[in-house]
Amino acid sequence: MAEHGTGDLRLVGLSKSFGDFTAVQPLDLTIPRGSFFALLGPSGCGKTTTLRMVAGLEEPTGGSMHIGDTDITRTRAFQRNVNTVFQSYALFPHMTVFDNVSFGLRRKGDKDAKSKTQEVLQLVQLDHVATKRPNQLSGGMQQRVALARAVVNRPDVLLLDEPLGALDLKLRRQMQIELKRIQQEVGLTFIHVTHDQEEAMTMADTVAVMNHGRIEQMDAPEILYDLPKSAFVANFVGQSNMGLARVVDRDGDDLVADVSGSRVRVPVARSTRTEGDIFFGIRPEKVRIHETQPVGAGNDVKATVVDVSFTGVATQYLVTTESGATWAVYEQNLDVQPHSTRPGDVVWLGWDPAHAFAVDPDEEAAREAAEAVG
Repeated sequence: MAEHGTGDLRLVGLSKSFGDFTAVQPLDLTIPRGSFFALLGPSGCGKTTTLRMVAGLEEPTGGSMHIGDTDITRTRAFQRNVNTVFQSYALFPHMTVFDNVSFGLRRKGDKDAKSKTQEVLQLVQLDHVATKRPNQLSGGMQQRVALARAVVNRPDVLLLDEPLGALDLKLRRQMQIELKRIQQEVGLTFIHVTHDQEEAMTMADTVAVMNHGRIEQMDAPEILYDLPKSAFVANFVGQSNMGLARVVDRDGDDLVADVSGSRVRVPVARSTRTEGDIFFGIRPEKVRIHETQPVGAGNDVKATVVDVSFTGVATQYLVTTESGATWAVYEQNLDVQPHSTRPGDVVWLGWDPAHAFAVDPDEEAAREAAEAVG
């Protein structure tokens, strides 16, 4: 008999070790009931191990797990009201879509199995293929069948383990929208594990970025992107132009820092430290290219254009600053006239100081994140 919890999912000091290797550091985490939560990070960061512990497929080394007031730490997997949707759909090939979805309900002897199955097939927009078998469906449809089979049981928590990884790019983006819609309609707690930052940012209410078995930062997607708290997050979630700097002064609400001879400003509220060495950062789309040094912009860096790439909606520039760092600049294509800037041109980079951020210097974390997304 499944044990039901009726509240938030709470992980208290949860950890997992395999011999001398610690996959998940002691983790304290509360996921509100009915939310769409994402665990994001590179391979080996501990996100899948965390999901498997919640599912009951791995036994924790330490700590506890609770759904509301119900302790599920030692509850066996089949006794938890927790379902998992994997990247491999694991559908029964000899059964129809309807029978695949209703399998769990019929096995429990649910008298309303037929009506509940019909309802959830309508939810995932597959009622018109109820009599077909999985091999007659597209990959996206099969994924929705797997999702319907999990949702129909109304679990307290639904775990999604890289569920869209087997789909092509266009279908994956369509399913991102579908998953978000379904979660909002059914109101279940969804926990989505992925290494794809766009996938996590598109769907989740809250994203936790994991690295080396611990959570580096947990915030709403827009905060994670706009105000990262570490070099790893700044480079793993999107792309950042970053450079080692030293705080040399303070001007009102801004820090003044030296980046290889150039003075830049960073709001104190957007920096994790206020003295000594910092990692200064600015997102590529926040930077503008100028033919001459901008006056009164607050921040400017001299650079040489290395490459110009037209990508349709934007033009991407790669430039080398005087310090030798390579920066990216994205400019939206608003004009019909082609850009005049060419490789070899000397330009000035300018940006609004309010868009900059600074984090503690951690070159290893920055390098790892850049490699993970590259």
